[in-house]
Amino acid sequence: MSSRDNVRIGVDLGGTKIESVALLGDRVLARRRVPTPGDYDAILTVVRELVAAVEADAGLGMRHATIGIGTPGALSPVSGLLENANTTALNSRPLDVDLARVLGRNVVLENDANCLTLSEASDGAAAGASSVFGVILGTGVGGGLVFGGQLVRGPNAIAGEWGHNPLPWADAWERPGPVCYCGKRGCTETFLSGAGVTREFQLRTGHHLDAIAIAELAKQGEPNAKATLALHAERLARALATVINIVDPEVIVLGGGLSNIASLYKDVPERWAHWAFVGSGRGGRLLTRLVPARWGDSSGVRGAARLVAE
Repeated sequence: MSSRDNVRIGVDLGGTKIESVALLGDRVLARRRVPTPGDYDAILTVVRELVAAVEADAGLGMRHATIGIGTPGALSPVSGLLENANTTALNSRPLDVDLARVLGRNVVLENDANCLTLSEASDGAAAGASSVFGVILGTGVGGGLVFGGQLVRGPNAIAGEWGHNPLPWADAWERPGPVCYCGKRGCTETFLSGAGVTREFQLRTGHHLDAIAIAELAKQGEPNAKATLALHAERLARALATVINIVDPEVIVLGGGLSNIASLYKDVPERWAHWAFVGSGRGGRLLTRLVPARWGDSSGVRGAARLVAE
């Protein structure tokens, strides 16, 4: 059997970009990335073209292996349709069936935060940990759980969806909170996503900047940017404290665009013990580790490539 027979193909269907890789072990043989279109049929076409491109780049020929695909939301165990995706064009669609049709082969579909968590628990920043909570902080706010090396999905396929709990310990001025795409108000996602950081900065200054630009301003000492990031870290600490209270993971891994804000890894652990259910004898700290994803914004697609074996 050729080593090429062990190559896995993964696709990460993100809110702003779609990425595909050919993975041999932990080595990337080929990678392609394009912006995510807003139309459902266009998304299917882009995925087909990306898969064909990475297979050609990796020299796989007409291999037609099963493909792992990470997507926001999850397939409903009841209807078989995709639900809860912040890329709303995907919702209420039989995404796995349609992708199998356009690709001409079997696909394995999984939530994108689950893919990130699987990747980081396997050979990433949380390798060797017995329990891992993986977080996507980006266009949306997702979460995934791996215990003993196995993904935890739950009977409703929503395990880890902390972004759609209300922001915990909210002050009066934070309630009822912004409207979320899910139809509720005050979801954690509306505060901690990139759009949430942008909105907070705009409320302070009247200027619209993306979260990474705001983080750069904060590093330069701009007061409103620093205040925006400090509030974001405080909210993130509150929200992760509730996860720790319920799951008590050994490691929490951050992925997504906002995970590149280096100050989070100091500021959040300094705050979260105040909110978590721990005794005063710990010197104000938790044993949970907060770390950036080893594989950055490619963790999701690497996890997707692992789905077939998993």
